Amino acid sequence: MPETYWLERAWLGAADPGPAGAHVTGSGGSGDTVDGVLVAVEEGRFVRVETGVAAPPGAHRLAGLTVPGLANCHSHAFHRALRGRTQRERGTFWSWREQMYALADRLDPDRYYDLARATYREMLAAGFTSVGEFHYLHHGRGGRPYDEPNAMGVALVEAARDVGIRIALLDACYLGSGIGTPADGVQQRFSDGDAEGWASRLERLEHAGGEEVVVGAAIHSVRAVPRDQIHLVADWADAHRAPLHAHLSEQVAENVACLAAYGETPTGVLEEAGALGPRSTVVHATHLTDADVALLGDSRSHVCFCATTERDLADGIGPSRLLHEAGALLTIGSDSHAVVDPFEEMRAVELDERLASQERGHWSAAELLTAASAAGHRSLGFPDAGRIAVGAPADLVTLDLLSPRTAGTGGSAETAVFAAGAADVVHVVAQGRVVLEPGQQRDVGAALDRAVRAVWED
Repeated sequence: MPETYWLERAWLGAADPGPAGAHVTGSGGSGDTVDGVLVAVEEGRFVRVETGVAAPPGAHRLAGLTVPGLANCHSHAFHRALRGRTQRERGTFWSWREQMYALADRLDPDRYYDLARATYREMLAAGFTSVGEFHYLHHGRGGRPYDEPNAMGVALVEAARDVGIRIALLDACYLGSGIGTPADGVQQRFSDGDAEGWASRLERLEHAGGEEVVVGAAIHSVRAVPRDQIHLVADWADAHRAPLHAHLSEQVAENVACLAAYGETPTGVLEEAGALGPRSTVVHATHLTDADVALLGDSRSHVCFCATTERDLADGIGPSRLLHEAGALLTIGSDSHAVVDPFEEMRAVELDERLASQERGHWSAAELLTAASAAGHRSLGFPDAGRIAVGAPADLVTLDLLSPRTAGTGGSAETAVFAAGAADVVHVVAQGRVVLEPGQQRDVGAALDRAVRAVWED
């Protein structure tokens, strides 16, 4: 028997033909919200979507504005334990990185599971129903493999499964501390020696499969993977038809080192290695040349902006609109989890463009919602998620329209992007499962407090 929900108001998702056989009665358009949406859910997917109807008896009523589930396309789950601890002093990305390494050295599979589980619950409570976990903390101290060589990755997958969030485990090849410099110190925990060793370990990763888990590949960066081995990671992703993600040009220093070593920008190095394309996502893309923008656009690569982390680390402002106009596809992520709030990530893309250009109106609310929903899910290997449509995974994120932030805003797409925040999320359904109901936010916070404290306590 299908479960039914009546949505007081909803943004159904950008216009998209959707899965074969999909049918929606009525249409809200890509930028409009509609009233009175009845959905039926069976086996975790929408089997009926009808607009402009009164609430029938027996349906669960979701008052407020409901949007599709959102995708966090770039996460380092263990960074959540840094929040409130790395903002105390002046410094740079590079000094922050040393603090991050100190945290990484404290983790084992059990602690990682507990921290990731609490962090993924925070994501669900904020409206994320899928996460791309950019995973490079593979081994024990000193680089010694665990008896189960993928113990840390398994901990992440199990944490995601237990709370009900989809996960794309983006297993990262990370071989050096810089171009031409082997991994040392804590970074030994990240390295498999070479790309063949990375691929061999990844082939041993066992997971139950199913629609809620994707195993993908990641190139940590051109700093951490030698030029002559990047293509091996890209080849693995191609052979497995898997997502391929990479950090790209987050720092000017990365570009300078890459040009000095290879005579190419990081984007050029990835392009030569066959690492760009529709299944690829580059993260940050902050410091790009015009030629870089053209390469990313022509290849139809995804570009993941993590605006709250990029501002926290003083990275800079990337050319989001230029990339879009060139043909690249925008997605969002919370990266270091200085903030876990998809609505803040979306509006920050537009607001940063305003600061850089001294003009307003670069991105519409509907475009940003699409980046955070359908485009983001596609980049993680969940191509049918991110819309409220027949056949799509049943994800619903409901925002309170009577909070101090949203009251009087009209319940439009602009309400979600430019007024609301994670604190306004009152109800979340992920894959047909209710994962957040009103009043549970404090439980999420309490679990986070316990998990973070445990990481720092010996």
